[in-house]
Amino acid sequence: MQLNYEVTGSDDAPVVLLGSSLGATQAMWAPQLEVLAQRFRVVTFDHRGHGGSEVPLGPYTIEDLGGDVVELLNTLLVEQASYVGISLGGAVGLWLAQNAPDRFNRFALICPPANPAENKQMWADRAAQVRAEGTQAITDATLGRWFLPEFTATAPVRQMLLDSPDEGYAACCEALGSTNLLPGLSDITAPVLLVTAESDTSIPPETVVPLAGQIPGAHLEIIENAAHLVTYSHPEIINPLLLTHLT
Repeated sequence: MQLNYEVTGSDDAPVVLLGSSLGATQAMWAPQLEVLAQRFRVVTFDHRGHGGSEVPLGPYTIEDLGGDVVELLNTLLVEQASYVGISLGGAVGLWLAQNAPDRFNRFALICPPANPAENKQMWADRAAQVRAEGTQAITDATLGRWFLPEFTATAPVRQMLLDSPDEGYAACCEALGSTNLLPGLSDITAPVLLVTAESDTSIPPETVVPLAGQIPGAHLEIIENAAHLVTYSHPEIINPLLLTHLT
């Protein structure tokens, strides 16, 4: 399936792919794009069911979402790249690290859900709610988990959620509800940066911190005074971490 994507930066620079959160488009990477594009050929994309990508009927699987990224590399004629993913994009990154290790050099995985199937019913309920009532039914609650109250520049992200295709959002919920990536963590060979946020209630730190002990050589960073969408709220912390790890 052809994903909607944009390429920024020099054609001969190392390639970095940016995988977004559930309900967000590639526009969520605006705080990172200019900085990364100074050193990398940056490929932002919309997961299937999101933004300008196709919206096939669900349910989707993590294999679908990860396979789309590999297909995107093939479309771009890129043999190897690095990958940065947050939330849903982080889960996709864990799948890629386990299933397409020859295509990726490094991973930066931010607030990644490694075993969302543990809460399968919650994901099924959310998918059903969005199909019945639209993404507007979950937007306020989502923003409440994504940002601390003192962060108020949330209007663009709110609009992304409101504009997210209902079927695509629901089908990606179902993908998360069937995903357990814990068994393959010890087989990951690429260098991995793990980032978690101290006040993340979507993917709590206690579910991310243990991954650093299960992924060989993984480096862990815990961001204080931050919630889930830390790339958007705290680029002044995240961007230097990404540059250091990816360079």
